[in-house]
Amino acid sequence: MDRVTDAFSWPVRDSEWLTKLLIIALILLIPIAGAINGLGWMLATLDRLRAGDETLAPANLSYMGRGIRLFVVNIVYGLGVALIAAAIYVPALLIAAGQSQGSANPALVSLAIVLSLLAFSVATLGTLALNFALPSIVLATDRDGIPGGLRVSAVLRRSRINVANTLIAGLMLIAAGFVGSLGIVLCGIGVLFTSAYALAMQAWIIRSFELGSAAAKAA
Repeated sequence: MDRVTDAFSWPVRDSEWLTKLLIIALILLIPIAGAINGLGWMLATLDRLRAGDETLAPANLSYMGRGIRLFVVNIVYGLGVALIAAAIYVPALLIAAGQSQGSANPALVSLAIVLSLLAFSVATLGTLALNFALPSIVLATDRDGIPGGLRVSAVLRRSRINVANTLIAGLMLIAAGFVGSLGIVLCGIGVLFTSAYALAMQAWIIRSFELGSAAAKAA
């Protein structure tokens, strides 16, 4: 993971980086299909890094077949976290609705508040956990398809090979997410360009994680 911080700057090493990112940004305008293609483009860029080619993959709409599997896996994990949080929040909502009619029971109102806070905590921590597990999820899906990406035990096992490696990659992915959202602050539509840049950063971070895991296995 020594070079993981290069994730911020490596895309500009490609002489055509601006054109490629602008094209990917425009493709991201396409609902759903754009996001799927973006994930496939990130994986294609990861392949180039594996081959020692530090340039971005060509920017076009040919990566949907590659990205659909990772898109599905991400959706399943996201829905899993959402359903667990909802299973806690819905009872809180029902209790609160029942107490809004007539005289309220302080104990039940307190229970509704506690359940609501718990649901929020579960959603937040679950999303954070998925962020740290993302490199393992991406590599498992890329290698073994949707079944591999959803094999939770294998994903956790890879994440635990080198905990420091996992934590660093997760923190860098959070930073990449921040970069991806900068466009909203800067100029609204610019979020598409910064999102494309964040995808390029993810490829570098995941490759660094992959190398770190391999080194830990060999040690």
